[in-house]
Amino acid sequence: MNEADTWWEIVSALVGATHSASGLDLPRVVDDAVARLGMSAELYLADRAQRILTPISATGSVVSIDGTLPGRAFQLVQVMISPASGHDGDALWVPVVNGTERLGVLRLSLPPDIDARDLDLQQRCSLLGGLLGHVLATKFAYGDRLHRARRADGMTTAAELLWQLLPPLTFASRDLVVSAILEPHARVGGDAFDYAIDQGKAFVAIFDAVGHDMQSGLTTSVALAAIRNARRSGEHDLNALARFADSEIAENRRADYRFVAAVLAWLDTDSGLLTYLIAGHPPPLLLRGNKTVKALQNGPRVPLGVIGGPEVALGEEHLQPGDRLLLYTDGITEARNAEGREFGTSRLIEFAERSSAAALPIPETLRRLSHAVLDYQDGRIQDDATLLMLDWRPPTQKRVPITSGGT
Repeated sequence: MNEADTWWEIVSALVGATHSASGLDLPRVVDDAVARLGMSAELYLADRAQRILTPISATGSVVSIDGTLPGRAFQLVQVMISPASGHDGDALWVPVVNGTERLGVLRLSLPPDIDARDLDLQQRCSLLGGLLGHVLATKFAYGDRLHRARRADGMTTAAELLWQLLPPLTFASRDLVVSAILEPHARVGGDAFDYAIDQGKAFVAIFDAVGHDMQSGLTTSVALAAIRNARRSGEHDLNALARFADSEIAENRRADYRFVAAVLAWLDTDSGLLTYLIAGHPPPLLLRGNKTVKALQNGPRVPLGVIGGPEVALGEEHLQPGDRLLLYTDGITEARNAEGREFGTSRLIEFAERSSAAALPIPETLRRLSHAVLDYQDGRIQDDATLLMLDWRPPTQKRVPITSGGT
C-alpha cells in the first residue's frame, strides 16, 4: 500500500470512529488512526483566554501559547517542526482549527524514517488538523470535559450564559474575515458580540451593557437575542433592529434602569458599502494600508433600551479592498494602569497599526491586543473589554491565506 492510500485509511478511520466518540475519545481515535504510519498523536486545547494549551490526555503538560513552539503553531496557524531528541524522531505541531477558528494544536510524533520537512507530509497533517477541528467543534455540545479543558479559571454564571449565545470567535469566507475576543472571559458581565455572514451581506455588532453583574449579562443577552431574532425573521433595517431591542429590553428589565451601548452594521460584501448605527458606543476605527484613517462617527442614537429616541440617519462608508474595521468597547480604552493613566484610543490605534503592518492573522492581532490591555492593568481588569475586527477583501484582490499570517 502506498502512502497516499495509507492517508486515505487514516482519514476514513478518523471519520468512522468519531461518529460514536465522545470528546474525551478523540485523542485515542486520532492516535489509533495515525499509528498506520508509525506516528503517535496528542491533542491540546487552548483556554478561553488563549494563554495556555492544555492536553486532553493525562500524559502531557500544560504549554504556554507565548514563547513556545506549539504556541507559535497556534498563533500563526502554521505547522511547526520540533527537532528529534534522544531516541525520538521529529515531531510536528499542527494547528487544530474549526474553519478558521483556532481551537488548539495536535502533536504528531514521527518515526525516524519520516522526514518532518516533507511539505506534502505537512500539508496532509494540516488537513488532518482541520478535519479534527471540525469534529472537535461538534463534541462540545455533548459533555463538560472539553469545556473544563478550556477554563484556566472558574466561570461566573453570567459569563456561562453569554458564552452560550456567542458565535465562534473567528469566521472567514471568500471575501472577508471577522474575529472577536472578550475579557475577562471567565467573568464577563455585559459585553458581547455577534455576526452573520450570508450571500453578499455581513452583519456585525458589539454590545456593552451598563453595569457588571448578572443583570448586565441578562440585559445584553436580551439585546443580542432580540436583534438576532428580528434579523432571522427577515428584518434588515438597522433602525428597526435597534427599536426591537429597545422594546425587548424595556419589557424584560427589572425596576432598575438598564440599557446597552452598541454598534450595529451591515456590509455589502460585493460593493464594500458599510451601513452602520452607533447606539451610545465608542465609534469604530477604519484601518487602511496599515494606518487608521478615521473613526466612524455618523449614525448616532441613544443606547438600546431607551424608549422614544428618534430614528437616525444611518452612517455610511465605502470600504476599499483590504480595509479593516475595528470595533471595541470602552473597557479597552478606559483600562487604567497603577498610576491611573488610561490605555486610551491613541495606544489602541498604535497597537492596531503595528499589528497590521506585521501581517499577523486577525485572531492573533486581537489576542495580543487583548493581552496588552490586561497586562497594562497588571491583570486586574476593571471592566469588560471586547474587540471585533472585520477585514474585507473581495475575490478581485488576492488574499493572503490565513495560514500564512496574512488574515
